Amino acid sequence: MSLHYPRALRNHFPHPAPAALHGHRHPAAPPADGITIDYKHRAAVVGGREVRLTLVEFELLAHMVARPLQVCTRRQLMTSVWGPTALGGGRTVDVHIARLRGKLGPGYRETITTVRHVGYAYDPSRAGA
Repeated sequence: MSLHYPRALRNHFPHPAPAALHGHRHPAAPPADGITIDYKHRAAVVGGREVRLTLVEFELLAHMVARPLQVCTRRQLMTSVWGPTALGGGRTVDVHIARLRGKLGPGYRETITTVRHVGYAYDPSRAGA
């Protein structure tokens, strides 16, 4: 399986988010119990420390933080991050979520909950669990 990245994203960094190229915009993400998303600087601050994320990890986290407690299907996440013409399956999302959880570290990795056979949800109440 391969992922489709628009030509503008293949070899040029820094660059706009793939979702932005397809006309998708995230609503403003307010600070969320220890996780703050800064769209202007494309940064995530977790527990007072800036976490270095890849473009895809940032987009996944921003999408979920903007929608606390809402279950996001793997297909919704694929469309939001890679665009409506994304190729790849649910395992692609699973791998990126696993890496994202690792970077969030103890106390925050639990905020991204797995909804079996469906997708993922962001639960800020699980911070520090």
